[in-house]
Amino acid sequence: MSGLQRQKASNLDKPLSKGKAEVNVATFALMFSEIVQYCQNRVYTVPELQNKLSDLGQHVGNHLLDILFVRERGFKREVKLLNMLLFIKGNFWKTLFGKDADKLEQANDDERTYYIIEKEPLVNKFISVPKDKGSLNCAAFTAGIIEAVLNGANFPAKVTVHWHKGTTFMIKFEESVIARDKLVDGR
Repeated sequence: MSGLQRQKASNLDKPLSKGKAEVNVATFALMFSEIVQYCQNRVYTVPELQNKLSDLGQHVGNHLLDILFVRERGFKREVKLLNMLLFIKGNFWKTLFGKDADKLEQANDDERTYYIIEKEPLVNKFISVPKDKGSLNCAAFTAGIIEAVLNGANFPAKVTVHWHKGTTFMIKFEESVIARDKLVDGR
């Protein structure tokens, strides 16, 4: 036997699978409701709870960004704003929720503001909101994920969640993103 011994391959050396990894919806609902209860026990107001959920979502989004671009794009990052938004509405949403987001719209009065509209987000589907927390929208968790992905992909933005046409994720980009996009387009 030669002096070179065969090394065992680690998980990091193995290629990423393109297989369909699906999570049982009931399991997800139970886990997410526990996350909401955990956050709720550490805050005093609905806005604080939504901020806490958004922070947790940002943590998830930071970890998802690279894996999504490796699997879906072959290491290619988007440089155009509209292409990035279409990636979020399509591939990204499909990876997380099994379908495209319902709608993508741009605000009529502000070129920095876009809306992703989801009639019934999965994160709200199994959450019953008490009357004293009537304005709570647990999709703040998803807003945090979107914000982290956009910021990590060099499209700095603030993403907030609102009750409008179901749930609307309002994405407000920094002015530098719009200026860069105009430069890339040659406008």
